[in-house]
Amino acid sequence: MLPWCFGASLSAVPEQPGPAPALVGVLYDFPQADGGALFEDALRLGLETTRRSFDRPVELVAAHARGLPSGTAHEMVQAFEQLAHAGVLAVLGPSISDNALVVQPLTDRHRVPAVNYSGGERTRGPWMFHYQVGSLQEEPVVLARHLAGRALGSVALVHDRSAVGRGYAEAFAEACGALGVDVVGTTPVSPLAEDLSDVVRRLRSAGPEVLCYLGLGAAARPLALAVLDEKWDVPVVANSALMFGYARKDWRADWEGWVYVDTVSDANPARAELRARSPRSAAGPIGVAAYDMGRLLGEALERADHLTPDGVRHALESVKAVPAASGSPGTVMGFGPWDHGALKGPYLVLRTWKDGRTVEYAP
Repeated sequence: MLPWCFGASLSAVPEQPGPAPALVGVLYDFPQADGGALFEDALRLGLETTRRSFDRPVELVAAHARGLPSGTAHEMVQAFEQLAHAGVLAVLGPSISDNALVVQPLTDRHRVPAVNYSGGERTRGPWMFHYQVGSLQEEPVVLARHLAGRALGSVALVHDRSAVGRGYAEAFAEACGALGVDVVGTTPVSPLAEDLSDVVRRLRSAGPEVLCYLGLGAAARPLALAVLDEKWDVPVVANSALMFGYARKDWRADWEGWVYVDTVSDANPARAELRARSPRSAAGPIGVAAYDMGRLLGEALERADHLTPDGVRHALESVKAVPAASGSPGTVMGFGPWDHGALKGPYLVLRTWKDGRTVEYAP
């Protein structure tokens, strides 16, 4: 049996004895501080975990783009088409919902399956699968229930002025209305805002019991700084945007005590198994997601009747009830012909930043 092999570029694959490698695309939609090493290392572990009888090497082909919100949709189109033209069997990425919405029709056009790891259900399509690192539709419900459970009856909302932010805000308003939580003020802000002092002063004047941020995450930092400058002692909740704290240690202190939605639980046994093999991969949601997506794709490669993009697509739809490393214990993952969302069960976890560390929230 041939070993798994990794690490290709978009240049021609050199000739080698034995079967040609199976190419798997990795599509990055924002600059990677480590060049993608963390993601790809965890992905390799997932692929290795599932290898049984697959009879050829696998090589990763990476394409780096700067997508929305700081880059362009055009860069995403170019990067995906590079991968499709390189002959990949499937693509993993992108990670941001706005960019996944750009890529989704391209998967249909080029007939190449992709698994994005964003929060947007609407990114799914006939050829686009979705591993939920958060959820635009479900996170607001989790947060609204959290507020109701703490008897916090009024909330001021700050959300990104984007498709992602608007989706979050609409779902949050519906959930709050159903649970009797009054949204006393709503302000859309630029996803790249740098100073939100005026916004914070205006929302504070409405007298809310809690402040909520929903968006991609960059604007959560100036929001935190404005709250601190205003000396506003108010509980703050946020969506999965605060996962930024895993990469930006210098932002964590500003979010001290904020409760947010994450996708990793300290009690998950599958994550514990990953931690034993690679503590770095298990440390945060992206490494855990890459590992899980590697396992899903590895299962598909094992099951594929035809080693073509269409064969891999159908094989992905046959993967069922695999214990997920993301989420609370009991979370499983898999797909179906009309079900392109990977995670099932309690995959959203409330956590809080405390003393520079993320810990699971305890009421």
